[in-house]
Amino acid sequence: MELGVPFPSDWKINTLSNYWSVIDCKHVTAKFVDNGYPLASIAEVQSIWVDLSHAKQTTHFFYTKLIEGNRKPEFGDLIFSRNATVGEVAQVGKWHPIFAMGQDVCLIRKKNPKYSSGYLQQLLKSGLIKKQLSDFMVGSTFKRVNIEQIRSFIISFPPLPEQTAIATVLSNTDQLIQAIQKKIDKKRLIKQGAMQELLRPKEGWENVFINDVININRGGSPRPIHDFITTSPDGVNWIKIGDTSPINKYIVSSKERIIKEGVANSREVKIGDFLLSNSMSFGRPYILKINGCIHDGWLVLQNYHESFNREFLYYSLMSKYVLNQYLSMASGSGVLNLNKELVKKVKLHRPATIDEQKHIATILSDMDSEIETLEK
Repeated sequence: MELGVPFPSDWKINTLSNYWSVIDCKHVTAKFVDNGYPLASIAEVQSIWVDLSHAKQTTHFFYTKLIEGNRKPEFGDLIFSRNATVGEVAQVGKWHPIFAMGQDVCLIRKKNPKYSSGYLQQLLKSGLIKKQLSDFMVGSTFKRVNIEQIRSFIISFPPLPEQTAIATVLSNTDQLIQAIQKKIDKKRLIKQGAMQELLRPKEGWENVFINDVININRGGSPRPIHDFITTSPDGVNWIKIGDTSPINKYIVSSKERIIKEGVANSREVKIGDFLLSNSMSFGRPYILKINGCIHDGWLVLQNYHESFNREFLYYSLMSKYVLNQYLSMASGSGVLNLNKELVKKVKLHRPATIDEQKHIATILSDMDSEIETLEK
């Protein structure tokens, strides 16, 4: 069988069903209860091990129905998601309580003790299997894979000692990634609490309308835009939502440029300006680290330096206080669309001095830097 990848001669290559049994869940409309038998559906297989901490539970009657036909999960089995989050796979551990498969998953059970569950789990998450899944789902409206397709996966197996060694290295790496992600999530929560406390108005703080202290303008686009796009290095940066990252506060580059003749029909922006998305990531601020032009999907905030420290303004615009104002004013339209007139009416709290703003911003920026380091 041709995999397009060379393997050592002592590795076995065949379809999954030659080595493992693939058993589909039983489609039973179960009754849910508070204290019963857990059901492992697709939400429970998005980790290394099956996570039953938030699983729905059913009665003994429905549990016995669901495990009919050798469907009771056992130590060493794998639970595989075949719908929505297709390809997620989790192991069943010795410590797991008795549970049943819920909807849209299947059970993968070894036929021979010489096969490593940990190795197969890593293999099922690899590019080798993802490519086959992609081929199966070409042209499909829904992300879904059937049992026969799973059974036909072409897989490769080294001798057991190698399987164990490979699985150990990759599993340890997965656990390290999960540990770091948990640390990132915890630090984000701490930062949210710090923002709420640090940005809460204190004695001597002022309330100002954005329009009174900052210039607000909407972007514009030369039309037809394709007549103005250029690959020339002398072109002007054409900044789009695709040039942003949901975890970064800066825009550092643009994928496209426009010819200089297009600037007159757009909105020119400079390093240090703030951009606000007026639809997609509703009200999300970004600080520019490049010069360029913006289309009418952006609002730009300029000339704020006499009233705000740049970083303090960023965190103020990111705050729940400001977001709630956007939502309140936009709620009547039925569509979350940020426009210039709406932003003009937004109030901001600020310390009277730039130095105090800078002190607050430094604390929050240090937290962001720590989170960014962990993400890298």
